[in-house]
Amino acid sequence: MRIRDPIHGVIPVSDPEKAVIDSRFYQRLRYVRQLGFGDLAFPGATHTRHAHSLGAMYVASRVFNAVASRSDLPDDVREHFCTAVRLAVLCHDLGHMPFSHASERIAPRRSLLRLPGWLDSVAEGEQATHEDYTAKLLLDSSLTDIIQKEFGPRGITPMAAVALITGAKPPKDPGFTHQGVDWTPLLRAIVSGELDADRMDYLLRDSFYTGVNYGRYDMDWIVSNLNPAVKDGRAVLALSRAAAFAFEDFLLSRYHMFVSVYLHHTSVNFDHMLRRYYEETPGEFEIPHDPEAFLLCDDAALWYTLRRSKNRWAERISRRQGFKLLAQFTERDTGYDLEVLNSALTSGGFEHYTVQSKGALSKYVGSSGGSGNPGLFILDVSTGRLTEVARYTPLYQRYSGAVRLTRLYVRPDQAERAREMMGRMLGQTTQS
Repeated sequence: MRIRDPIHGVIPVSDPEKAVIDSRFYQRLRYVRQLGFGDLAFPGATHTRHAHSLGAMYVASRVFNAVASRSDLPDDVREHFCTAVRLAVLCHDLGHMPFSHASERIAPRRSLLRLPGWLDSVAEGEQATHEDYTAKLLLDSSLTDIIQKEFGPRGITPMAAVALITGAKPPKDPGFTHQGVDWTPLLRAIVSGELDADRMDYLLRDSFYTGVNYGRYDMDWIVSNLNPAVKDGRAVLALSRAAAFAFEDFLLSRYHMFVSVYLHHTSVNFDHMLRRYYEETPGEFEIPHDPEAFLLCDDAALWYTLRRSKNRWAERISRRQGFKLLAQFTERDTGYDLEVLNSALTSGGFEHYTVQSKGALSKYVGSSGGSGNPGLFILDVSTGRLTEVARYTPLYQRYSGAVRLTRLYVRPDQAERAREMMGRMLGQTTQS
């Protein structure tokens, strides 16, 4: 099967992959938007996790094939590794909840999913995450049988795919070792790492559909400069020094997309109102722990509930009547005292709330390149010397701390008076 994609062109799909794509669990992603409330700020941003996962799978094979072409892997091993990494990337978003990350705050306790103990090492807390749900769907649902039937003859198990997605060590050897070298770290880095297929697709895709240029980077040059390298008996992903500047551009693209798109004040505003809805009307909408019930848990189901709810936040969301942005500042801005502003708004009888968001250059800053936090290395092709990318590029030092965005929102009918009051306060601060 071939799929036409506006970002990558024609995406070839194998018969086993088609069986997964045709499953109800994958088709559910047609109804989970990639950017949640993003289309309220960028009307074109109606693309889905379904399309993104297909694109990420395509990127994964491009990356792996570029790396494999510089290795001595025999053809059958190349095919085995490539098939595994494509499957993992294709399925990496299966567990995303309605409006993506916004609904994870009402996810059930992780224990209700009854995940195998070997995944406890990567658990992020007592509440289930989208990765926990992805693992559940791959290991214990009707999708499990499809994967075993289609990929089992190729030596790839659901457990192996989950290991690549989560970074956890499975009880059985996933079969990613060749001639004494463990290729798991490199494959894992393609699925979820500093320069992974997920990010490489969503930056281009989100940039395209939002109509901004921040997410564009030179993917062709980066891919053509990727190499395998062996460190302590493990294969790792290495980028030729010639592409270091292209990688820095990639990092900055991600950083600017976070500040300008992913943390746009409108999206953040509606995310907060959704949280208030969940807090004030517990149980009106729930994330089921049963895989079959989870099939019906998508954006459409949540919209259906919001439109019929009597909760004030649900009504505001469904009618697109968000609070108005009153002030926005970072830790670098001066002249703002959040505590004083909040106190003045409360004393003045203004209904308001504060939302603090943060965006970091990389969640792997300071990582040593372990399986849980895949590393990326810069390779000096002439000498074979490897340097961790965090030590090679000064961008990590410059942006090692997260940028924190603080926003004050006020009820729309009070916005004009609130701005006048804040203007007077800031004017007095400037004069003093």
